[in-house]
Amino acid sequence: MGIMDDQNSKNTAASAQLERDRSFSLHPDTRLGSVSLRVADLARSIEFYERALGFHLVDRQPGRAQLGTAGGRTLLMLREVAGARPMPRRASGLYHFAILVPSRPDLGRALRRLAEARVPIGEADHLVSEALYLADPDRNGIEIYRDRPRDSWKWRGGSVQMAVDPLDLAGILAEGERDARPDEGLPDGTRIGHLHLQVSSTDEAWEFYCRLLGFSVTSRYQGALFAAAGGYHHHLGLNTWSSLGAPPAPPEGAGIDAFVIEVPDDEALGRVAERLADAKRPYEAAGSEITLRDPWNIEVVIRAAARS
Repeated sequence: MGIMDDQNSKNTAASAQLERDRSFSLHPDTRLGSVSLRVADLARSIEFYERALGFHLVDRQPGRAQLGTAGGRTLLMLREVAGARPMPRRASGLYHFAILVPSRPDLGRALRRLAEARVPIGEADHLVSEALYLADPDRNGIEIYRDRPRDSWKWRGGSVQMAVDPLDLAGILAEGERDARPDEGLPDGTRIGHLHLQVSSTDEAWEFYCRLLGFSVTSRYQGALFAAAGGYHHHLGLNTWSSLGAPPAPPEGAGIDAFVIEVPDDEALGRVAERLADAKRPYEAAGSEITLRDPWNIEVVIRAAARS
């Protein structure tokens, strides 16, 4: 083969790879599953999540616990690392995990719980959603939010329009107060809506979560990108605001261990497995799930899960 033939072959292979990259995307019904965190004191964390946030204890084993909704759906898994220190500010890892409640009255009830527990909060109206922000006793970041209807979201040039406007706290609280249902904590239908990570490089984050795993970029801001499947505003936030070039958070400290990406069936999972094999990316497969690690040593579990 001559030099020109060899170059033409390389160009053809590169073009074919680019076309595969463009054509691969996660199933539009993809959503996030549970999040796993490291905490310093398991009993303290359980008490906080039950009292301040309305979580229910689903299961407890020595050094571990599962927390979730009134109906028993696990949203959060806690692992005790005795004496763990909070994640350093300049490190890659968890920025916050986001609890999506079904309605505005449910967000009002969440706000009331936080007020009664005297938990300091932040707040923002993001146009697509209304959100409350706080931290657990280990300074793991948390968002609680409700989505506005999808037909009210505005898109421009392929990007969803979001903002950080003041939130109508009084109106949200009033809707919660008017809800006549008994307050039984996090209601059925609550789930992990999105996950926001601190990363050392948004380019590297795009390579892993978008080009490799198939999320689509929905918005970019200075030092951050947002990505989703199925036209959601974002399943993932990935920022370098205090972590540009930073190492992963220490594994002996508080922070995120793992999170689950749920695809609807084994066929969708098989497409991800083919994608990883094509990219020669190492992963482990067991039953209806695939496990690999992102560039910041966070375990990513991709699981086929039947929708309820």
